[in-house]
Amino acid sequence: MPPVRPAAIRRTATTLADGRELIYFDDSEPYVSGQRTRRLDDPRPLPDRFAPIPQPDGSLAPVTGPQMRRDPLTGDWIPMAGHRMNRTFMPSADACPLCPAREDADYSDGEIPATDYDVAVFENRFPALLAVPGAPPEPWAVDGEELWQARPASGRCEVVCFSSDHDSSFADLTPGRVRTIVEAWADRTAALSELPGVQQVFCFENRGPEIGVTLPHPHGQIYAFGYVTPRTRTMLERAAEHRAATGGHLLRDVLEAELRAGVRIVAESEHWVGYVPAAARWPVEVHLAPRRDVLDLPGLTDAERDDLAVTYLELLRRLDRFFVDGAGAPVPLPYVAGWHQAVLGEGRELGRLHLQLLSVRRAPGKLKYLAGVESGMASWISDTTPERVAARLQELA
Repeated sequence: MPPVRPAAIRRTATTLADGRELIYFDDSEPYVSGQRTRRLDDPRPLPDRFAPIPQPDGSLAPVTGPQMRRDPLTGDWIPMAGHRMNRTFMPSADACPLCPAREDADYSDGEIPATDYDVAVFENRFPALLAVPGAPPEPWAVDGEELWQARPASGRCEVVCFSSDHDSSFADLTPGRVRTIVEAWADRTAALSELPGVQQVFCFENRGPEIGVTLPHPHGQIYAFGYVTPRTRTMLERAAEHRAATGGHLLRDVLEAELRAGVRIVAESEHWVGYVPAAARWPVEVHLAPRRDVLDLPGLTDAERDDLAVTYLELLRRLDRFFVDGAGAPVPLPYVAGWHQAVLGEGRELGRLHLQLLSVRRAPGKLKYLAGVESGMASWISDTTPERVAARLQELA
């Protein structure tokens, strides 16, 4: 097996033509040593994304960012990002904006000007969350009705390209490359956590058209939220109740309870535990948590990061064999994999780092649709049992 930890990882930042940040994370020569540098200029004729917009009468109007509105029935904030309707949708490899620039062609509209890269991170061109410089932060009332509160959907959205190979997937990577991705996740979490107003950082990957992926190139995203998301808010409320009632830490106590029961444990290493949660709601759902109490990805030690690169890859490769077709061939699993990290304000001490991986596939050729009671009432009904899912993953070990 290749070494888990690259000899070194070189971080090189630059700016794209419209002002967005691009960062290369290199673990291969001659880039990691600095003998060569990835292409840093962006020749596209893109206007500055925050430049005033010319109007039909010749005047200039300031750029406006996305807004979000608060649902008075649930308290949830709902970002409104209409510009995302025009984002790139399922391009071919020769038109994919995440592929490196081709040496035999003019660099046109790709997001990464280098002809190759190891791991690259850049600000999303079509962000759901965006802090516009100089924009007033004050909330307002929609239609003048105080019941409907609105404010700017500030924050930041980034894209993490896991590989320059358009036809690859996360599970195809080496442990060394996954280790570089872990370093990129930690680096970006730390940096985004320092931005004004950010309350939560979420690193995640959507994989497969069944999930709604619009770019098949292997990549993930990072959202820096200017609010605490609904699921996290609920988890914090339950954690606070648990602490008041027992003095314990809810997420740690859940992990310890799963370890005591043992029946749903699907992966164990020196530093990590993977399990199917006792009340799993998705057809396939696995949580991966560190044994040690860790608040976020930057808090992981080198040993924990090394171990994660191996353990997570093993888990993904098993999940890709979870379902088989009529001929016995594996059916790749569509999934969402997201890192839950401690919030940055009140309630931070109640958080504990863990990965949640879920899939909508319930059988080969069949998906779980959120109809009736799930969509209408947020009342989930599972089509299987956690023990059955865990037994299948244990069988594949």
